[in-house]
Amino acid sequence: MPALKINPTRRQGGVALLEALLAAVLLAIGLLGTIGLQARAYSALSDAGMRSEATIAAERLLGVMTTDAGNLNDYKLAEDGKPGERLAPWYNATRKSIPGATVVVSVTAGSGAAAPAEVAVTISWQRKADTPKNTHAVRAYI
Repeated sequence: MPALKINPTRRQGGVALLEALLAAVLLAIGLLGTIGLQARAYSALSDAGMRSEATIAAERLLGVMTTDAGNLNDYKLAEDGKPGERLAPWYNATRKSIPGATVVVSVTAGSGAAAPAEVAVTISWQRKADTPKNTHAVRAYI
């Protein structure tokens, strides 16, 4: 029986194609990973933006309350409550900058005549329906 002659170039046929396909798969995996990181970074940036808006809004309210310390009880707001006349402009501006925000403002009088009142401003929001609620709380003594 004669020995089969195998052409050496024929045995290597298709290796370049296999390498090209493997490179394409690795490139696709890398691109998908990059897209995922980009989406995650955008989400984190959006959360940070909302948190900074909440901080600015709370500090703005505390500044207004400090200049109007004699009427602190007029700024109280329960969750899902209707804001009073003094609080309404700030409340509307806050809801405009943080869509769907819920706001709670509590004022606790000091224990003595000269003791400062404790003011707590809590702003909560939910960026997406399937994510947990974010809450930012600021306390101050006026």
